[in-house]
Amino acid sequence: MAELPGDRVESAAEKAFKRRFGGKDKGRNKREDYALDLFREAAAYLDDLERVNGILRELSKLYNPVIDAPIVDLATRQRIMTLLQGGSREEAVRLLDERRRLYAPREQADDSRLRSQEQWDTS
Repeated sequence: MAELPGDRVESAAEKAFKRRFGGKDKGRNKREDYALDLFREAAAYLDDLERVNGILRELSKLYNPVIDAPIVDLATRQRIMTLLQGGSREEAVRLLDERRRLYAPREQADDSRLRSQEQWDTS
């Protein structure tokens, strides 16, 4: 998937860095969450399997106190990657969104920031 300069989604790591050291934007929104940034990044780059796998690995290192488990467990990570490799993008998106809702149940289910860029193509 070719990226145009305007299509770039800021990585979760860049957002975390800016929140910590980010000049005029530093501390602007304390409620932003690194894990939710990772979910947004994964949804935006579903065609980049290596990147998604790395994001899911990072999410597996983070703890979800609601379910007393990693945000994305190993079995779910493997299932999502298998689905993406097999071309079942919609099912992978559903699983990813399910894990996000387990982590942040008060977020709106149809939060447009979490959808992949492809879902918004009107052509």
